[in-house]
Amino acid sequence: MAQGSTLPAAAASGTRREASALPEIVKDAALFALVTFGLSIPIVAIRTDLGQGTGLYLTTRWGLVAALCGAVFVLRLIQRLVMLRVGQSRLAAQEKQAASGLAAPVGRLAASLGPLTLGLALGLPFIAVIGGGGLSEGRYWIDLGILILTYVMLGWGLNIVVGLAGLLDLGYVAFYAVGAYTYALCSTVFGLSFWVCLPVAGLFAAAFGVLLGFPVLRLRGDYLAIVTLAFGEIIRLVLINWVDFSGGAAGISSIPRASFFGIPFTAGEGGFASTFGLDFNPMHRVVFLYYLILALALITNLVTLRMRRLPLGRAWEALREDEIACTSLGIDTTMTKLTAFALGAMFAGFAGSFFAVRQGFVSPESFNFLESAIILAIVVLGGMGSQIGVAIAAIVMVGAPELLRNLGFLRAVFGEGFDPNEYRLLLFGLAMVAMMVWRPRGLISDREPSIRLGKAAR
Repeated sequence: MAQGSTLPAAAASGTRREASALPEIVKDAALFALVTFGLSIPIVAIRTDLGQGTGLYLTTRWGLVAALCGAVFVLRLIQRLVMLRVGQSRLAAQEKQAASGLAAPVGRLAASLGPLTLGLALGLPFIAVIGGGGLSEGRYWIDLGILILTYVMLGWGLNIVVGLAGLLDLGYVAFYAVGAYTYALCSTVFGLSFWVCLPVAGLFAAAFGVLLGFPVLRLRGDYLAIVTLAFGEIIRLVLINWVDFSGGAAGISSIPRASFFGIPFTAGEGGFASTFGLDFNPMHRVVFLYYLILALALITNLVTLRMRRLPLGRAWEALREDEIACTSLGIDTTMTKLTAFALGAMFAGFAGSFFAVRQGFVSPESFNFLESAIILAIVVLGGMGSQIGVAIAAIVMVGAPELLRNLGFLRAVFGEGFDPNEYRLLLFGLAMVAMMVWRPRGLISDREPSIRLGKAAR
């Protein structure tokens, strides 16, 4: 009876706490709306249009500004109320889970999303063919899948450095460029095939990872980020200015295409179609590239999961949590950092080699700082250390901007003059900000140790 009487008392206490915090919540939401209003004045409120024979004229859109401010106010109000309610029940839920021995909801979610995501990736070409009515009609979705899987592989490679070892790397795109240019030069100058150049590109990128690792052994935090950022810019500037070696700003073109283990995707005799008794279709090469990058991404994932359970992987996690304690336990932090940089760079080199064989052209402009920022954002938003979280974040960050191109239904709300493409990146940025507010540790945060010993393991 006493236990039952505590439930209404706890509910009443929670209600009083919400009522006392309501003025502060409303004030905070109004402050968010005010900041949105200030930012909208130079960006949204005034628009420059070109008239017919009258030159430029300004168009004001205060209705759109009011709608944005109202939406931000309501969303922030709802968010704070939900966060208050979640904060009250979180401790009780954790105690209940610990007492029952059940897995955390996030862990169950990750376990269920893994097979689902893998099945969707394996069947994407078939889904595109069925949905589009043919292989050629589904090319857009297959190309989008290739792009997403490339960033998934890059995210998993950077996750070794940032998520597992805790080393902030802002120049990861440099290893991506090394892999791409290694394949481009080896194939055009020496005539080597893709299957020979692929491991060579990974080894060269790993060597550059070790080269970067030595100068940053004593650096942490912001200083480490600055040095890695400078390293990425150095590689890009070298590629631009070393014209005899890299082709300069013009890049390298006419890069040989990948073959199906020696069988080219050509229409003549000895080609892929004639060898397997098929009608020639250029989409055969695209589907092959899709499953090639899928295989490379899965290899990256399997190697990472295996390394996490080895002593080296546990050393990475110890380094991430506390470098001083890691050193005091006798772990060689120098070798731990260098292996993290080398292994992460190797997978970036593989991805760069695939990028070159897919595009048939590479240039320094494809490897700017924005690429590093996108890859790092994928790792952070997905959850540092979480493999499935990085994959989901890559799907959202790469696929969402493509899907947001078609926002024509918003014209019915804001008028015919509303152009959805102008606000595509704005909506995407707002979604990222909301994500970091709601789940600052990422979609699926995975900071738990890979191996537990003793009583905790049982």
